[in-house]
Amino acid sequence: METVTLKEKKMKKKQRHQVKSRWYYIFWGTATVTVFAGQMYVGGGFRRMAESFDKVLDAPIRMHIGIPHSPWDDHPMLIK
Repeated sequence: METVTLKEKKMKKKQRHQVKSRWYYIFWGTATVTVFAGQMYVGGGFRRMAESFDKVLDAPIRMHIGIPHSPWDDHPMLIK
């Protein structure tokens, strides 16, 4: 017959709480990878948006200041 002291029972009980199931680590590992992948996806989209916004800002601004003319002035079907 085995005699177990109160201290050993407490140690056994404490250890049982620290042992994690294999599914615990699979779940949290999967969640971590998923969040990381989402951050990479959003970061890539933000980078592309910023690049296209920079292209818009770098484009020259053209302004036509002069006498307004009718769009019909240069029409090929009109006889002048």
